[in-house]
Amino acid sequence: QVQLVESGGGLVQPGGSLRLSCAASVNIRSIDTMGWHRQAPGEGRILVATITDSASTTYADSVKGRFTISRDNAKNTVDLQMNSLKPEDTAVYYCNAVRFGATIWGKGTLVTVSS
Repeated sequence: QVQLVESGGGLVQPGGSLRLSCAASVNIRSIDTMGWHRQAPGEGRILVATITDSASTTYADSVKGRFTISRDNAKNTVDLQMNSLKPEDTAVYYCNAVRFGATIWGKGTLVTVSS
């Protein structure tokens, strides 16, 4: 059973940066796709960014040019570097993994962008 643990959330001012990290309990070379989603208060969960086992990436239009997803196969982590943060980026950020056709979710980490 794969377990995912997110870290790095917190309070940041508009224009600031945060780096989220997702640690997997298995070798992530065995995971097809990993990604980050977010859920703002009162809204549904939406895709932020994904990265495949071949390091191909996709991004939501709202974060292109500001967020960067990366994976470290040696550390079994997937990170999300978030720059130029906006109040509308405030949400709980969830890491997920697709492995052997099953989707696994972490418990999430809260990011609050506010002055």
